Amino acid sequence: MKLERNSGILLHPTSLPDSPVCGSFGNPARVWLNELASAGIGVWQFLPLAPTDSFGSPYSSPSSFAFNPWFLDQDDLVRDGFLANNLENLSSENDSSDNRVDFQLANSKVNSLRYSLVDYWDKQHRTIQEEFKIWCSRQFWLDDHSIFMELKIQYNDLPWWEWPDKYAVRDKKELENWKKDNQRELLGHNLLQWHLDRQWKSIRKLANNLGIFLFGDAPFYVSKDSADVWSNRSLFSILSNSDTFLQSGVPPDYFSETGQLWGNPVYRWSRHKASNFRWWRKRISRHLEQVDFLRLDHFRALEAFWSVPGKDKTAENGFWLPSPGRQLLGLIKKDCSGFLPLVAEDLGLITSKVEKLRDDCDLAGMKILQFAFDGNLDNPYLPENIKDENWVVYTGTHDNSTSQGWWREMDQDRKEQLRERIHDYENFTSWELIRIGMETKAKLFVAPMQDLLNLDNSSRLNKPGTIENNWSWRLSRNDSNIQEALNRYGDLAKANKRYNHSSF
Repeated sequence: MKLERNSGILLHPTSLPDSPVCGSFGNPARVWLNELASAGIGVWQFLPLAPTDSFGSPYSSPSSFAFNPWFLDQDDLVRDGFLANNLENLSSENDSSDNRVDFQLANSKVNSLRYSLVDYWDKQHRTIQEEFKIWCSRQFWLDDHSIFMELKIQYNDLPWWEWPDKYAVRDKKELENWKKDNQRELLGHNLLQWHLDRQWKSIRKLANNLGIFLFGDAPFYVSKDSADVWSNRSLFSILSNSDTFLQSGVPPDYFSETGQLWGNPVYRWSRHKASNFRWWRKRISRHLEQVDFLRLDHFRALEAFWSVPGKDKTAENGFWLPSPGRQLLGLIKKDCSGFLPLVAEDLGLITSKVEKLRDDCDLAGMKILQFAFDGNLDNPYLPENIKDENWVVYTGTHDNSTSQGWWREMDQDRKEQLRERIHDYENFTSWELIRIGMETKAKLFVAPMQDLLNLDNSSRLNKPGTIENNWSWRLSRNDSNIQEALNRYGDLAKANKRYNHSSF
């Protein structure tokens, strides 16, 4: 199913209101989808749904296949008979008045739910228990994920290479003995993922019924300290002593003299080829069970990737290595019956070879309006230079300032370049940029929810290169303008023939 001309909103589930701690796969997501549908908005885009790292980032996850257990909805578990209805509700602990996700409280909630689900499991009907067992048997990743997460707990969140050697190197006999001694603990992790899967399937069914496309996100690399690397070391650039041989990043450029060092191990592509890219294909297949379209982060690494010696502290001494992306994408296309439901994150310095790979695979690329107005008439992000429809246009992404923050940070010379494009230059709002994006030829236009509310950078979701105050912003129902903003956005979408056709 190909996406027609449409409009969307970028809002991660953690940012949804109407729940304690953070947004969930329960009523907060249902209310949100119905609000989008009533406003005629056809696409909900979000970040990876995976568990986060300790800083709240879903781009450095301990698992490429699992859901973030923060999203599990407690009220739905009680309603469906999986928890006692006298279980303490966390809403009294956090009224979200500061509009921020408390990561520590979120993890505390998960631990509480995990123990309670196990305690209540014996009371479940045999058919439910059998359904759970069948589901578990079909998740090839689940066993490794649950063992990894429990060992992380038992060893005080140490990275796997600092665990006792018998577990770090996955001694088969030792792990089997450990599993026998930790059956209840592993049951808890498995139950979390089963319930998350059930709840998300319900959300996806609702979105489909409302005519709303779900637009997900897949990081390119995975964290070294993850179940993926721990259980598949041969697929990654990891030495026998667990050190990283080659790590990921991008080369020095105009913005950084030393480049960006991300630290993830790069892929050992020869091993992936030998298995016909089985791990990658299962990973993409898992994502596409959850969403209609998938943004593939750092797409350029499917053509060639920057590889940095494992012990280096900057990305300066890296080098380019070829990537078998064309072969991989061809196999994924076959898996998807001839259509690739992927969007290429092709931002930054992109070569003609990367563009050719994107175009040969008929993938939409990305255009960011905040990058457009530098005085260069050839700037590819300028609205008039977006000359065909195979693009997704954004005001900004989760890594950018809000559009109001962007305007406030901009120098006067650059602002002047927008004077003729802006209706009310003296009283700039994010809606100026939203209108410009809506009017482009691009197939899809997406704005972060912060821009619909004209919020400043105090509501920014992430600032790359920093670790404070990221990934924690939440939408507040105290802002009475939410539905008004959604309706205004929907009206603008309709005027530009970008709307959820099922709503009109």
